Amino acid sequence: MTTTEIKTNDRATAGATTVRPNPATAATTPRLNFAKAAPKAFRAVIGLDAAAREGLDPALVELVQIRASHLNRCAYCLHMHTTDAREAGESEDRLHMVAVWQEADHFFTDRERSALALMDAVTRIGDAGVPDEVYDRAAARFTEEELAHLLALILTINTWNRIALSTAKRAGTDER
Repeated sequence: MTTTEIKTNDRATAGATTVRPNPATAATTPRLNFAKAAPKAFRAVIGLDAAAREGLDPALVELVQIRASHLNRCAYCLHMHTTDAREAGESEDRLHMVAVWQEADHFFTDRERSALALMDAVTRIGDAGVPDEVYDRAAARFTEEELAHLLALILTINTWNRIALSTAKRAGTDER
């Protein structure tokens, strides 16, 4: 058995299951320094990121970025944003509950839950689009300007996750 394939015996299915790692993170060394190879594009994403955060609660920003990084399986960004959240005073309980926020909704405010639901829908847009009820719930809890910034934040973290995954950034290096 190789390190890229793990076979487990699940009694419930009474058969062998093969679990493979995320192919995007299988590279052992970084592939490309995106910032150096495309500095204008990199600066543009940084600009969008900075503009997106304006007027949003920093704790909410980190929760959204952590959740997106969970969904996109981006260990590099997950490590970076959980570290930033801790440094900003976020509790360990809430950090652990972000991955299962729907089942642990009492850890989050209604505003945070609506932002996380919107983030889930936008990140998984290919599954069912952004349902009206999810959008309407967020629109009822954020001003139009805040909602636009929240959407920009969601788009930005998804972009950062894709940059980190496609260039094989390694968790724990925090190369910003």
